Amino acid sequence: MKKYHVLKQLESQKLVAVVRGETVNEALAISRACIKGGIKAVELTFTLKGAEEAIENLAKEYHDDQDVVVGAGTVLDASTARIAILKGAAFIVSPGFDKETALLCNTYHVPYLPGAVTVTEVQEALKYGVDVIKLFPGSLAGPKYIAALKGPLPHVNVMPTGGVDENNVKDWLKHGAFACGIGSNLTSLKKLGSLEAIEEQAKRYRARITG
Repeated sequence: MKKYHVLKQLESQKLVAVVRGETVNEALAISRACIKGGIKAVELTFTLKGAEEAIENLAKEYHDDQDVVVGAGTVLDASTARIAILKGAAFIVSPGFDKETALLCNTYHVPYLPGAVTVTEVQEALKYGVDVIKLFPGSLAGPKYIAALKGPLPHVNVMPTGGVDENNVKDWLKHGAFACGIGSNLTSLKKLGSLEAIEEQAKRYRARITG
């Protein structure tokens, strides 16, 4: 996917499922449940052993579905980013900003979404061509922080992650979120109990932002 298309997909989808899982097969099953439930942007994190395998498999499986976007999360360095991109990751997400990762993603023309909170952190990331800031942890700031951040930096795109749930997701979007990353209250098999419950939760999130 080209960078522009990926960014437009993330923006139009509005929701990104942050998938961890305990095994590759579990992570793939959770991802499929989210996609079936209507959340078609999936971030497979490198906290999962074999994350590159999961990314490759999911990217191949949905290669012909233009609505599905597969990315890599918890990417801590440029070498991991390169592995993820070569395996098919269409976007790269980090808990914090890393200059070398930003430069590598620019080279491959892949969107980089690093974590940041303060104006200083955001400005540093923007200098290196970052298209979307991952506001992390979102619970530390709250939805109104996006509007405050856009005061001095009106052009910045923000994706809150950590602290987004079904009760406040619409509030995040109302205050200017580019998209929202949703973790355990959508993608935790232990927390929700079954793949069917994850699919239903995805449907509830989708209904919240479209209703």
